[in-house]
Amino acid sequence: MTTDRVLNGRYEVGELIGRGGMADVHLGRDIRLGRSVAIKLLRRDLARDPLFQSRFRREAQAVAALNHPTIVSVYDTGEEEIAGRSVDDVKVPFIVMEYVAGRTLRDLIRAGELTLDQSAEHMVGVLSALEYSHKAGIVHRDIKPANVMITPEGNVKVMDFGIARAIADSAATMTQTQAVIGTAQYLSPEQARGETVDARSDLYSAGCLMYELFTARPPFIGDSPVSVAYQHVREIPKPASQFNPEVSPALDAVLHRALEKDRQDRYQDAVAFRDALQQARKGVVPPSRPQEHATEALSTLPAAANSATETEGPQTRAMAKVLAGGSMSSGPVTEDQPPLSISRTFNADGDADDRRRAARRAWTTTFFIIVALVLAGGTFVLLNLLNSEPEGPLLQAVPTVEGMTQDEAANAIFAADLRPQFDEDYSDSVEPGLVIDSDPGAGEEVEPGSTINVTISEGPSEAIIPQDILGMTESSARDALSSAGLSGGTVTQENSATVPADRVVSTTPGAGESVPIGSEIDLVLSTGLVEVPRLIELTTDEAIAQLEDPARGLTYRIEEVENAVVDPDIVTDQSAEPGSVVAPGTQIVITVAVAPEPEDDSSADPDPTPTPTPTEATEEP
Repeated sequence: MTTDRVLNGRYEVGELIGRGGMADVHLGRDIRLGRSVAIKLLRRDLARDPLFQSRFRREAQAVAALNHPTIVSVYDTGEEEIAGRSVDDVKVPFIVMEYVAGRTLRDLIRAGELTLDQSAEHMVGVLSALEYSHKAGIVHRDIKPANVMITPEGNVKVMDFGIARAIADSAATMTQTQAVIGTAQYLSPEQARGETVDARSDLYSAGCLMYELFTARPPFIGDSPVSVAYQHVREIPKPASQFNPEVSPALDAVLHRALEKDRQDRYQDAVAFRDALQQARKGVVPPSRPQEHATEALSTLPAAANSATETEGPQTRAMAKVLAGGSMSSGPVTEDQPPLSISRTFNADGDADDRRRAARRAWTTTFFIIVALVLAGGTFVLLNLLNSEPEGPLLQAVPTVEGMTQDEAANAIFAADLRPQFDEDYSDSVEPGLVIDSDPGAGEEVEPGSTINVTISEGPSEAIIPQDILGMTESSARDALSSAGLSGGTVTQENSATVPADRVVSTTPGAGESVPIGSEIDLVLSTGLVEVPRLIELTTDEAIAQLEDPARGLTYRIEEVENAVVDPDIVTDQSAEPGSVVAPGTQIVITVAVAPEPEDDSSADPDPTPTPTPTEATEEP
């Protein structure tokens, strides 16, 4: 991994692998231990905000205390100092975490790749993570599909404890400046109301996650986060089996208990939730939770009896007591009246008996009239049903979702009692992330619960290699390519007099060219050096032109040496070996031949034979 960015002298920052609302996640390498890590860096535009810095550090503190196979581990934390625009430096906090190669539950749900059994197995892993974090005194407060990773081996990894709080923190509510923190589709009712949260709030969110795993939709859908939060507080979700017939009554019962509005009625810990889920997978329906406060049945008869005692005689008061549940032989009705029997009461007064028979006849007549009307109405309805043609199933129109974002399209389709299935495709006319079309199309009528295939634009099928990639470091160049839908390929080096060392000199294909999305672009980095050319046998002007070429940027110094063999103005030697590499601006000494100085003719004797001197002539041999 070639990079010029190293944190704390230990962690190399590599390519960008994830981006969130608060931080960017890079693939990194621990130089000391030689292992791959994930490096989470707070976004630089948020680094000056104390609120975001506090939340970022809280995540590190929360997860650092947790060591469990189902929770992403934190290895180290620190701060990177970068030069700001003001006098002070900005300290950007970072977290070094376990690198997990896998996909989030959100991606798997949208791809429709999960079976009911796999979903239940993943939920067991999530509940195991919550069991451990709750025992450690940490409430996650943001359990949702995007915060659960599934490794290629199928293991669960819960991450993003960015808004986690200690259970002991009694002030740990979900509101700050009257804004709810968290994700609306998975908020517990007490979170939506801004009340104190505890472990059972996480279990409600886990219930929402389980509901979405089983049905591919959250339990509540609305036009805005406020409307969704209101539903969490006031409304009861439809049974999951209405959206997925494979969900058994046992699993429906587990979900119903997990999504209780009152936290006292939910599972009280993750262990109870997990055990109930495991039993439901075997088909065991969990017993109904007994009502601790049964509603008392209130009778209006005593009131009627009391009223009767005020207006009727002793016999009527005695009858009222019987109707109210009293006993005719248990004692006197009042202090001055003896106990009476029913026969004595009504035989003592013929008028009362007549009234009783008249009332009975009136009730009997009324009863038969009502029965006759019911039979007549039923016969009329039955005849109409027999004579009418059978109607087909009630159909639902597919909503228009073209041009919407994926979340907007999902909400619209769920609101129409349908289920979305998302695919991706390239489009030169629709912006990335927006819906291209749906199948069946908008306005077509389908049965409720039908699956609607929605195609999301990935942008144009081709991308242009950014021009500004030249001169970037390798890591910055890879980020720029990733943003353009491309990826960095192999890295080679090339000498350059104009580009500093370890900066991009060129790319293959070249910058500005159009290539298919996802293509690998090879990078050529500068060595920061230049190659010395061969100057020997060149003329002085030719050698100088070679050295002053902008591609080399070398300087020179000329030394003239007499040479009777080589023609004048020809380079006979150079201070640096041809083919060697030197830094731009290095001075090269070139040796140039010049003609020798001519000899003086007046001092030369034309006769090479010496003339004897007089002494030599007279000297005898």
